Amino acid sequence: MINQRAKVGSRGKNSKKTSKYIAIATFGSLGDLYPYMAIARELQQRGHRAAIATNEIYRHLIESAGIEFRGIRPNGLVNVAEEGEFIELLRDSQQALDYGVSYLIAPHLRATYQDLVEIVREADLLLTHHLLAFAGTLASETTGTPRVSTVLSPVSFMSAYDAYNLLSPQPTSAYERALTLIANDGIQRSFRWQARYWSAPARQLRAELGLPPAGDPLFEGQHSPELVLALFSPVLAAPQPDWPSQTKVTGFPYLDRQTPQVLSAELEQFLQAGAPPVVFTLGSLMVWTPGNFYLEGAIAAQRLGYRSILMMGQAAHQIQSHQLPEGAIAVDYAPHEAIFPRAAAIVHHGGVGTTAQALRASRPMLVVPFAYDQPDNAARMVRLGVGRAIARHECTAERIAAELQPLLFDPSYAAKTAELGCLIQAENGAATACDAIETYLENAVRRQGN
Repeated sequence: MINQRAKVGSRGKNSKKTSKYIAIATFGSLGDLYPYMAIARELQQRGHRAAIATNEIYRHLIESAGIEFRGIRPNGLVNVAEEGEFIELLRDSQQALDYGVSYLIAPHLRATYQDLVEIVREADLLLTHHLLAFAGTLASETTGTPRVSTVLSPVSFMSAYDAYNLLSPQPTSAYERALTLIANDGIQRSFRWQARYWSAPARQLRAELGLPPAGDPLFEGQHSPELVLALFSPVLAAPQPDWPSQTKVTGFPYLDRQTPQVLSAELEQFLQAGAPPVVFTLGSLMVWTPGNFYLEGAIAAQRLGYRSILMMGQAAHQIQSHQLPEGAIAVDYAPHEAIFPRAAAIVHHGGVGTTAQALRASRPMLVVPFAYDQPDNAARMVRLGVGRAIARHECTAERIAAELQPLLFDPSYAAKTAELGCLIQAENGAATACDAIETYLENAVRRQGN
C-alpha cells in the first residue's frame, strides 16, 4: 500500500534553518562509496543529519569518518575468498552488468527493500546511487519520501549522443555524427530488449506492493523525476538531448580527509630517494584479479628509466622486493590524493573515482579498462588529450612502455593535464550537490505551502 504522507518540511517552519534527515543509499566498491561520504560530510557541516545505507563491510570506514552508518543487505559484495574468481568471471563473460544485476542485486532485492524502507520512512529525503535504484525507488514510493537520484559517471545516462568507444574514431562531419547517432540508438534499443529480464524482479515486487508500473530501473526508472545529480565534472561530459532535463552536473565530490594523509615511512623514503615514479593501481575491486598488470608495468617503467609504485592490495604482503624489477616498490594502498600528485604518470583501471583523482592531480594517465563504466571513461580521457588506453589482454611490458612513452615525454600531455587540473581543482562537487539538495527541499516545502 502506498503511503502518501508528506514528509518534507515536517521538522520545522523555516526550511533554510531546519535540519533535515537525508538517507543516502549506495552499493559497490570504494569508488561507489567515497563520493557519498563526501556529500554526507558536507550535509553534516550544514547542520543536517546524513546517514549512509550500504553494506556492513563498510561500517567501520563510514563511522570512523564521523558519518552515521545504516546497514542494508546484502552484507557484502562477494565472499573475499572468492572475489578474485568472481571478478574474473565478470571480466571474461563480456556480460559484466548481467552478472552484476543477476547475482549481486536482484537475488537480494526483497531483503534490500525491507532494510531500506525502515531507514527511509524516518528520512526527509532519500539520495540514491543508480545501482540502488531497484530498491530505492520502491522504498521512496511506499513511504512517500522524496527521492533525488545520482549517477557517478556519464555512461550511466546511456546517451545515444554521448557514447564513447575506444575502437571508433570521433565523427567529424554532420553526416558521420548522424550515422553514429543512429547506430548508437540501435545498439541501445537492442541492449534494452536484452536487459528487460534483469529488472523483472523489480516489476514483480512493484506489483506486490500495489505500486503502478513505472520505467525500467536500469534506464529511465533509475532517475528521480524531479532532480538528478551527475556527480562528475563537466570536463567529462556536458548534458545531452537525451539526458533527463532535471539533471544537474555538480563536479566530482572528493572525499578529502579531515587530517592530512601521511604516507608510510617506507613509501615516503622511496619517493624522496629519486624522481617521481609511475604509479600503478587497480582500485579496490579489480585489484583482486590483476593478471600480469603490475609486473609487466614495473618492467615497462624500468625500460623507460622510471621507478614505479605498485598499489597491489593484499598481494603486496606476499611479494618480496627481489621479485620486482629494480626501482619498483609494492604497497598495499596509499591515499590517491596523497600519492597521485607526486607521480610522473598514473596507470589505472579507469574507475571514475580513480580517474577523478588523476585529473585533479594534473597527471597523465594510461587506462587499462576492465568492465562497467571503465571503457567509456578511458575513451573520454583519450579524447580529452590527458591519457592513452590499452585493452587488458595487451598488458605486456612492450605495449605498456610504448603507451607510457608519449605520456612521459610529449609536453602536450603535461600541458593538457595542467589545464584540466586547474578547472577541476576549482570545482566543489560536494558543495554544489548539497546546494541542489537544499534548494530541492526548500522548493518542496514551498509547493506544500501553496
